[in-house]
Amino acid sequence: MGACLALCSLASCASCLCGSAPCLLCGCCPSSNNSTITRLVFSFFLLLGTLVSVIMILPGMETQLRKIPGFCQGGSAIPGYENQVNCDVIVGYKSVYRMCFAMTCFFFLFFAIMIRVRSSKDPRAAIQNGFWFFKFLILIGITVGAFFIPDGTFNTVWFYFGVVGSFIFILIQLILLIDFAHSWNKVWVGNAENGDNKCWFAGLLSFTVLHYALAITAVVLFYVYYTQPDDCTTHKVFISLNLILCIIISVVSILPKIQEAQPYSGLLQASLISLYTMYVTWSAMTNNPNRKCNPSLLSLVSNVSTTEPSADGTPGQVQWWDAQGIVGLIIFLFCTLYASIRSSSNTQVNKLMQTEEGGGSGGEGVVGEDGIRRAVDNEEEKVSYSYSFFHFHLCLASLYIMMTLTNWYQPDTTTQAMQSCMPAVWVKMTSSWLGLGLYLWTLIAPLIFPDRDFN
Repeated sequence: MGACLALCSLASCASCLCGSAPCLLCGCCPSSNNSTITRLVFSFFLLLGTLVSVIMILPGMETQLRKIPGFCQGGSAIPGYENQVNCDVIVGYKSVYRMCFAMTCFFFLFFAIMIRVRSSKDPRAAIQNGFWFFKFLILIGITVGAFFIPDGTFNTVWFYFGVVGSFIFILIQLILLIDFAHSWNKVWVGNAENGDNKCWFAGLLSFTVLHYALAITAVVLFYVYYTQPDDCTTHKVFISLNLILCIIISVVSILPKIQEAQPYSGLLQASLISLYTMYVTWSAMTNNPNRKCNPSLLSLVSNVSTTEPSADGTPGQVQWWDAQGIVGLIIFLFCTLYASIRSSSNTQVNKLMQTEEGGGSGGEGVVGEDGIRRAVDNEEEKVSYSYSFFHFHLCLASLYIMMTLTNWYQPDTTTQAMQSCMPAVWVKMTSSWLGLGLYLWTLIAPLIFPDRDFN
């Protein structure tokens, strides 16, 4: 009897995996829209690939694999059996490059397929919102194929793809953070005004002060540890310039004219953007190849001098896991989840992200004739988000994950090692400046174009 029930359960799951609606999640989310669940499942694919990449780059993973008899070339052998697996490729930065290459190709494929899908009546919408088992097989197939790519110049060329894609994704992250802060401020201010409860204002003030306190603390630490009295001029310029820009956007956000045009604009958004800008500044400085200006966090805590390159030019041992990389992953996870469930009323952000104004939570899940609860199709008339842009966003996210996990190190084909490089520094700093400029534009645009709707 139990076996029969198990087979029935598997059959219902199979219909969900191969059908046109992701009903596996509907049991947990009975009031979900089809569009939201689809984005969550695709985001789960991305997070699953990220988890695999993290496991592959764990310190000591290659040593452990070589202990498996008959697995790695040059590792423990089984008499009469030749080891076939090149463990140099399936672990370390090479494996991360190939895993993220597979995810990028997977999402780019769907980006191309879903161009100009207008509603769920388009036959391609069924591909977007269903057939998850086959999508998973496609992802696995691309991943397996990626590990057969010969080294050659692949790592170097893909590094530059990662730099460009990560540059764009950092800007998208900033847009999402602006949207999140805007929605956060609007909801809490609305609750305070409607409920006559001053605790909401106290909460906004507390978080604003906390963000600014963390940002100011970061600036002080940057000057102490990432600059030298007679060196590190570039870092001094970076820190000072971004500090000045953060002060400017904070002042502009509370000007009377700005408040009149945008009543929900305030210091909460400016404080969050300032804190994120300081994170990007820190992340950029940690990629400076000059170790005198770039001490590792481990050396700061343990008071041990950082590893200098050897006299023959061979780079020192790289540090895969550092604080800025971990913080970057946390911000990435938050933005990915927020992009999947966001329901924003910010017209400017919706235009940039190619989404429609949110209409709140979905209706009740529909129970079909087979008894399976399915998500509500809320896109019969018009899609609530751009399918192709969403996949393009995940495509860029795959490249960003690749660069974050490898600490933005550049592959050196001559030494087969990884080195810090100045291009990564300039990419991050330029993205921070463009992000601050973008936020400043969202503040002053209603004044420059008063006839347009920026609410």
